[in-house]
Amino acid sequence: MLFASKPIGVEISREGVTCALTGGTAVPTVERVSFAPFAPQTLQISLREPNVLDPDAFVAGLKSAGNLLNCRTSRIAVSLPDAVSKIMLLDLEGRFKNRAEALDLIRWKLKKSIPLDSADTQIDYQQLTVRENGDLALLVAIASRTVISQYEELITRAGLSPARIDCNTFNICRLFDRRLSLQDDCILISFYGTTLSIMVFVQGVPEFIRSKELPGTLATDSRVYMEINSSLLTYNERFPEHAVQTVFCMAAPDVAQNFSALIAEATGITPLLLETKGAVTPGNYAPGDQARLFSCTAAIGASLRSL
Repeated sequence: MLFASKPIGVEISREGVTCALTGGTAVPTVERVSFAPFAPQTLQISLREPNVLDPDAFVAGLKSAGNLLNCRTSRIAVSLPDAVSKIMLLDLEGRFKNRAEALDLIRWKLKKSIPLDSADTQIDYQQLTVRENGDLALLVAIASRTVISQYEELITRAGLSPARIDCNTFNICRLFDRRLSLQDDCILISFYGTTLSIMVFVQGVPEFIRSKELPGTLATDSRVYMEINSSLLTYNERFPEHAVQTVFCMAAPDVAQNFSALIAEATGITPLLLETKGAVTPGNYAPGDQARLFSCTAAIGASLRSL
């Protein structure tokens, strides 16, 4: 089986299914990519409501993209739009003995702010660091159990095995991790699909996350500028002692330079542009240009998960 240590990366969006098969170690090699479109009204992106409106079309799209990839493995790591979940950073007092106890503590602390019915809430977390006062800094993801279960059931019906499901922003960070890790403190601002995402890292640890779905908005619209400005103002008010001097950005190649200029105006810092083609090595059966690789960014990032 080819590259059995890693799953196929699969990004699911309103437009369709994008798959990526990668290999390599230090610098990922993109062996193959594929795409199968969805018919209109196949998928809606929602935090609370089932996302797949036409299950048969959804399953057919997954099978088609998988067949085009021409790979025998069925294990996939799935990347979904950020709006399917709610991501937050949380400081938790004390310690927990196991994962179940941690989830109980998170539920208790967030009981008034969880945007879903408690019985339908699925929570996942990752411990980031231990604060100087002993608190645990956690990255927490909240999603609807109904929404995630629908994806899992239909993916399984397509003959695939969903090993992991997370959101695009995390998979973008995974793809560019080597570049981001060169800076202890930095900001990553991306516009991918219809989602604006802003992440601030301090000592390599996420300190601030804001992700916003902006359908019908271009990466260079004034609304994007205002969202970036507002987010960074909130961050600076919360952490006035942290002065980040390095900014990375990522957007579709046709607007990347203008997006970079917009960020420079909003932050006062000339950003460093991240390109998918610079983070991977294309194989013999994969595209090598940024125009085609950009649309595979989240799928490639998802494929880099070692399970």
